[in-house]
Amino acid sequence: MRGIPVLLLTTRGRRTGLPRTRPVGYGRDGRRFVVIASNGGDDATPAWWLNLRHDPVAEIEVGGAGGLTALKVRAVEATGEEYERLWRMMSRRHPVYEGYKGMTPRHIPVVVLDPLDALPA
Repeated sequence: MRGIPVLLLTTRGRRTGLPRTRPVGYGRDGRRFVVIASNGGDDATPAWWLNLRHDPVAEIEVGGAGGLTALKVRAVEATGEEYERLWRMMSRRHPVYEGYKGMTPRHIPVVVLDPLDALPA
């Protein structure tokens, strides 16, 4: 994923109700995880974001020095000043996002995954 850290995001399929797991690039904003619904600059909205809009509770798996950590999260779309701040943060770290923005006319959502579980120490 072009040097972007990746987490595994498991959502519930909005039509089937079945679990769907996808690798998604992420950044951190304090205890929150930030993901960009860019779909590689494609005009189609990524299915994982459509699923989260239907049911915002999901699970992520994130790697670290101690292995994988699984967390339950609630997804919220960033808006206004928070959107701008998080977009700048993510695109500074990973300039590929700016390129994606120029590839599609659709609005690219910035999604905040707020842990519902306690983070490991």
